[in-house]
Amino acid sequence: MKASDLQTVAIELADRSYHIAIRGSLFDNPLSYAQLPKAGAALIVTNTTVGPLYAERLQKALAPQYSQVHTVVLPDGEEFKTWESLNLIFDALLSHGCDRKTTLFALGGGVVGDMTGFAAASYMRGVPFVQVPTSLLAQVDSSVGGKTAINHPLGKNMIGAFYQPLKVVCDLDTLSTLPQGELSAGLAEVIKYGPIADLDFLAWIEAHLDAILAREPAALAHIVKRSCEIKAWVVSQDEREAGLRAILNFGHTFGHAIEAGLGYGVWLHGEAVGCGMVMAAQLSARLGMVDAFFVHRLTTLIAKAGLPVKAPVLPGADNAGRYLELMRVDKKSEAGEIKFVLIDKPGSACVRSAPDTLVRQVIDSCCA
Repeated sequence: MKASDLQTVAIELADRSYHIAIRGSLFDNPLSYAQLPKAGAALIVTNTTVGPLYAERLQKALAPQYSQVHTVVLPDGEEFKTWESLNLIFDALLSHGCDRKTTLFALGGGVVGDMTGFAAASYMRGVPFVQVPTSLLAQVDSSVGGKTAINHPLGKNMIGAFYQPLKVVCDLDTLSTLPQGELSAGLAEVIKYGPIADLDFLAWIEAHLDAILAREPAALAHIVKRSCEIKAWVVSQDEREAGLRAILNFGHTFGHAIEAGLGYGVWLHGEAVGCGMVMAAQLSARLGMVDAFFVHRLTTLIAKAGLPVKAPVLPGADNAGRYLELMRVDKKSEAGEIKFVLIDKPGSACVRSAPDTLVRQVIDSCCA
């Protein structure tokens, strides 16, 4: 695959269907937005890191389509994925007199995308929005599929809505400005697709990891496209996570506990997911679902990608107990029973519970 070729992935959801466009030199090209519905105004939602790099270029690209293009700049970081930041978006919409045809553009990573989508779902009971993800994590995961949310101190992404964008514009050139830690964090969401859905993709990542970390355009184009294809296939069958879509949360039950337990922003989301995948793989092995070789294979890849494979000790006297307490707040939990995404065989995942004693063993082992 050439990085210079325009790639598209379709999300098939009847009247809510849309396309993901993948290539370099996309986000500031007016043709990327020419097919969107006409409206009087647009609002770009970005943050203090991405805004200075790209907001003005996006404004110019949108000018032929909208008579007014406004911008709101949010503070950057997972710790700001809050009601207060969300209200900054509503303040901007209301102060500019935006109507229900106003289109929101999420210019940034996963936090910006989640909050912009939630604001779009809520303002006037629903206005259109477009995802313009600038991080690897957002391009391969959070911008696709319509999950929008903010965090609560007691749980991650606990307040939100399913709300699909009109389009996703993945400009591979924006990945050139990512700090290396952010690139590694995005790789966690790329790697997860292998164990749950596509072992050939897992092997491809292993073979081309150096090229990915070096940001070779063709390698980046392949991982973004294949990740989006897998997620599109899952979302088209289970938009609202009634069953199959839950497998996309591999590593997230442990990972969200790490984020909430340490405090949002201490670890990047992708770092927590990477470590969470190691813990979920170990739990799968203790349940007899995969062998030790596969756990070692996955752990080695995650470590080589620059992600942590040793879990942090959370504040409090009972570390494992604190993990369990936080995981019971996970959205997949039912009647206080924690549901984990586990590997029932390499390349296939399931959602099931596990005895607390086994979960404690995994936590103690991974935190040792």
